[in-house]
Amino acid sequence: MFRAHGRKLLSNSVESNESNALIPAEQTAPVVPPPAPVGKPQKATTRKSLVQELLETVLLTALLFGVAKFSVQNFQVDGVSMVPTLQNNEMILVDRVSYHFHNGMPAHGDVIVFHAPPATGQSGKDFIKRVIGLPGDTIVVKPVGGVNHVFVNGRELSEPYIAAAPYDTYPQACTGRFTTCVGNRVPANDVFVMGDNRNFSFDSRMWGYVPKANIIGRALISYWPLSHLGLIHSQFSYTK
Repeated sequence: MFRAHGRKLLSNSVESNESNALIPAEQTAPVVPPPAPVGKPQKATTRKSLVQELLETVLLTALLFGVAKFSVQNFQVDGVSMVPTLQNNEMILVDRVSYHFHNGMPAHGDVIVFHAPPATGQSGKDFIKRVIGLPGDTIVVKPVGGVNHVFVNGRELSEPYIAAAPYDTYPQACTGRFTTCVGNRVPANDVFVMGDNRNFSFDSRMWGYVPKANIIGRALISYWPLSHLGLIHSQFSYTK
């Protein structure tokens, strides 16, 4: 609360011209006070006490902390499935808010953290992978020139971020040069994810899709170790 000082009243004092001599009443001129100064009245001043300022600071800090706690969460990477993008034991910050403005869906190439679906057999744990397919996309991993590559909707991805090309095809039938390969279509409200370390990643190729409801948020910043300090970029492009 503010403690306001009352408006200062401007009082005009008039000094008397009386002497010891007596002056007849009829000769005495009436004393007229000078006119009051014209102008805007003074504003009331306000002052916060030290206790009030401290209380406001504490409340503001608590509010900002609450907003930050809701919108950003820190995680530690456990495992090597995202090497070379993320290393084992790396500390990251995850944005939990932005997907609420995109119908809960990430974008192609986002690195996301999510609750492990039941099909993984690891319910209660959180995984981190890269989004390869969105609802309606058809995903294939098949050989090109003897090396397996990822295709989304029939177009080959350019993936400079992976550790190595995947050993296995997806679906399994997509082997051989002359085999007709029919990919799997991502269902509505699900995403298809893969680790950047394709040959050491337990991901959608083995256990299926990630429901939208399981997504915690987008991996935003790596902050430890300091040598890896920086933004975690979304990467998704097709081979030209």
